[in-house]
Amino acid sequence: MAQRLAGLQAVLFDLDGTLIDTVELIRVSFRHATRTVLGHELPDEVTMANVGQPLATQFRDMAPDHAAELLTEFRAFNMRHHDELAKEYPGTVEALSALSARGVRMGVVTSKGIEAASRGIDLFDLRRYFDVVVTADDVETHKPDPFPLRFAATLMGVELEYCIYVGDSPHDMQAAIAAGCVSVAALWGAFPSTEVVVLGTAFALDSIAGLPALVEGRYEPYVV
Repeated sequence: MAQRLAGLQAVLFDLDGTLIDTVELIRVSFRHATRTVLGHELPDEVTMANVGQPLATQFRDMAPDHAAELLTEFRAFNMRHHDELAKEYPGTVEALSALSARGVRMGVVTSKGIEAASRGIDLFDLRRYFDVVVTADDVETHKPDPFPLRFAATLMGVELEYCIYVGDSPHDMQAAIAAGCVSVAALWGAFPSTEVVVLGTAFALDSIAGLPALVEGRYEPYVV
């Protein structure tokens, strides 16, 4: 692990729940969509269970007969309220700036579509840090499959063995481990640590502020 960090080529990030705090925005968007289309709100533990996968997939699993309607209502509500409810996690800009100053290349791999992903990235002026942004619209196979990470690595010309992937969902960690990345669980996001830290997770951080120190080799690997 120390050798891989010493030869680090890139850090890749999930977006929601990792770089941008959209957890409440997602929660209320699900409530609105299910209430409007189904006539009642589904419990948060149901609607939030598969956050980190594309919305279309989530709604097909949740209510297959109404997936298209739910997706339309969710997206419309989410975009209307995005800028008032989305927040930046404390220390995000500082951590990204520190990595950039070290010459570390960075990218985003998200299950969001390009429009919604761009809205959040640009709202907080984060695009300047990233070489690539891979969204659900750019690939046909999605996390927890490792393909989106492999696609990002190909675009950047880097080896996944020498990449970190930071994400807050079990789908992120499963994708990172399958891709051969150094997997870093973001414990500040949408999922409790007992869910996001899956078997094989390399590191777990309570705050994004700790990421520069991890890159410098000043964190011990997480033992599940």
